[in-house]
Amino acid sequence: MPVCLDMKTVGRLLSNIMKNQLTANELRQKYIDFFVSKQHTQISGASLIPENDPTVLFTTAGMHPLVPYILGAEHPSGKRLTDYQKCIRTGDIEAVGDPHHLTFFEMLGNWSLGDYFKKEAIGYSFEFLTSVLGIDASKLSVTVFAGDDLVPRDEEAAAIWESYGIPRERIYFLPREDNWWGPAGETGPCGPDSEMFIDTGRPSCGPDCQPGCSCGKYFEIWNDVFMGYRKTAEGTYVPMDRKCVDTGMGIERTIAILQGKKSVYETEIFTPVIAGIEKLSGKKYGVEEETDISIRIIADHVRTSVFILGDPKGMAPSNVGQGYILRRLIRRAVRHANKLGIDHAFLGELAQIVLDLYDKPYPELVAHKVFIMDELAAEETKFSETLLKGEREFEKMLPNLLKGTSRQISGRTAFKLYDTYGYPIELTRELAHEHGFSVDEEGFKAAFEKHQEVSRSGAEQQFKGGLADHSEQTTALHTATHMLHKALRTVLGDHVGQKGSNITVDRLRFDFTHPSPMTSEEIQRVEDIVNKQIARNLAVTCETMTLDQAREAGAIAFFESKYGEQVKVYSIGDFSKEVCGGPHVKNTSTMGHFKILKEQSSSAGIRRIKAILEK
Repeated sequence: MPVCLDMKTVGRLLSNIMKNQLTANELRQKYIDFFVSKQHTQISGASLIPENDPTVLFTTAGMHPLVPYILGAEHPSGKRLTDYQKCIRTGDIEAVGDPHHLTFFEMLGNWSLGDYFKKEAIGYSFEFLTSVLGIDASKLSVTVFAGDDLVPRDEEAAAIWESYGIPRERIYFLPREDNWWGPAGETGPCGPDSEMFIDTGRPSCGPDCQPGCSCGKYFEIWNDVFMGYRKTAEGTYVPMDRKCVDTGMGIERTIAILQGKKSVYETEIFTPVIAGIEKLSGKKYGVEEETDISIRIIADHVRTSVFILGDPKGMAPSNVGQGYILRRLIRRAVRHANKLGIDHAFLGELAQIVLDLYDKPYPELVAHKVFIMDELAAEETKFSETLLKGEREFEKMLPNLLKGTSRQISGRTAFKLYDTYGYPIELTRELAHEHGFSVDEEGFKAAFEKHQEVSRSGAEQQFKGGLADHSEQTTALHTATHMLHKALRTVLGDHVGQKGSNITVDRLRFDFTHPSPMTSEEIQRVEDIVNKQIARNLAVTCETMTLDQAREAGAIAFFESKYGEQVKVYSIGDFSKEVCGGPHVKNTSTMGHFKILKEQSSSAGIRRIKAILEK
C-alpha cells in the first residue's frame, strides 16, 4: 500500500533541488523578459470580465481572451505574444480553505498564432525551466499524448524532448483525459499537450507511479498545448494548416514549488494578508486547523474581491452573475472573520495590504481604490444586517419549534435561513444549541446539493455555446452594441462610458455610466438613432494602429489597461469609431431592427440596457 508523502517533506525535497528561490514579482518579470527576448510582444492582460462572452462569468485561463485569435483572427500585436493574466475560477469556492485551492490566480503565458510550433515551444520551455529558473534537468519528467483511434501518438513531441536530453524513461505517454486540450466548444481548434513535472526525488509509490500520481513524487509546473487539429461537427479531427501554441504557468503554484513551500499560503503572496488577519483576530496561523481554514478563506476571498472590484469594468456586489459571486466571496470572508472573533469592520484594512502587494503589476487596482473600499465597507455593513435578520427570523420560528415534539430543526428550515437570508449553517447550529435543538445537517446538505445541481445545470447549459460564439446573430448584436454606445453618448452626453457587456444569441446587455434612469423619450431617441444608422447600410471597416493613433482618429477606447501596443479600430460608416477586438458584421444592412427591451439600474451610477435585433 503506497504511503502519501507529507507536504512538509515535499517542501523540503523541492527546496533541496532548486538552485534559486524567486518571488512572485521576480518570476513574473523573468518570464516576460525571457519571451520578449524570443521576439514575443508583451500584451496587457485582459479584464476579469470576459467581453461579449456569455459562456463564463469570469476569465478562467490565460488563453481565454485570445480565443478569437486562436480561431484565426489577426492579433494587432503580431503572431508571438506573451503576458500575465488575471483569472478566477468559481467552481471550487467551497473547497477554498484547504492549503491549495484558490479562486483568483495569475497565469503566465506565451502564444504562437500560426508561427512556431512544437520544436520551438518545447525548446523555450526547456530553456526557461533549466537556464532561467535553474531547475536541474535531471529532475524533469514530461508527459505527451498517447494517441487513440482519432489522433495518433505524439512521437514528434517525445523526440523533441529527447533531443533536449530528457531520456525516454522520463517521457510518459498519457491518454486524452490527461494530455489533450479542447476544443472550447463543440467544434474548433484543439490538440495534444505536453506537461512538465519536477521529480522531488522520493522513491516511487509503486510500479504504476508516474507524473500525475497523487503520492507527491511529481509536481506539475508548466503545460504546452499544441493546437494543430480542428474538431468537426462530425466528431473527426482534421489537421490545420495554421497551427497555434498556447502555454500556461500558474504563478502561485510555481512559486510555492520553487520556494519549497508546502502551501501557496506560505509564500509572500499571502503571508502579509495572513499576518493582518492574525493581528485583527489575535489568532495564530499554523496552530489549529479549523482556525487555519478560516484564515485561508478570508485571505483568498479578500484578494479575489479586491481584484473583481478593481477591474476596469467596475463590477459591484449584486444578486446576479459576477456580482453574486463577488457578494458570496465577501460574505464568506465576513462569516469566517466572525468565527475568528473579529467583530468590527476589517475588510478595508486587509484590502489595503492586497493593494500594496499588487500596485506595480496591476496599477488599475490603485486607480479604483476608492470604489474598492466603498463597496467593501457597504457590503460588510449590509451583511452584518443580514446576520441580524437571520437571527430575528430564527426567533420568529422558535415558538413553533418549541411546540413540536422534535428537538431537531429540519434541514429544509436551516437551508431556508441560508438561502433566503444568507444565514450560515454554523450560526444556525449555534442558535439551535442555545435553545436545546440540534440541526438536521444531512437534510441541509441534501437541500444544498440539490440547489447546487440546479445552478450547475444552468451553468452547463450556459457553457454549451463555447468560448467564442461568432454566429451571425451574436456578431450582429456585437455591432449593435457599438452603435448603442454611440447613440447613448449622443443623447445623454460624453460622460457615458461602457462598464460591461454580455451578448447571447438572443439579446445584448450593455452597462454604462449614467447617474439617473433614462426617460422614455431618451430611450426612444436612442432606439431611433440606432435604427436610422442601420438603415443607411453602413460599411463596417477595421484598421490596426497604436492606441494613441486611435485616439487621434477619434476612436473611443475604454478598458485601456487590457490593450496592447497595437489595437483594432472598427468604424461603422461615419457614425461610430471604437477600439475593439471584434467580431462585427461587414455591413449594417444585415442586422435587422434594433429594439430596447429594458433600461434599469445595474449598481450605483451604472445603468443597464437589454436589447434585441428583430429580423
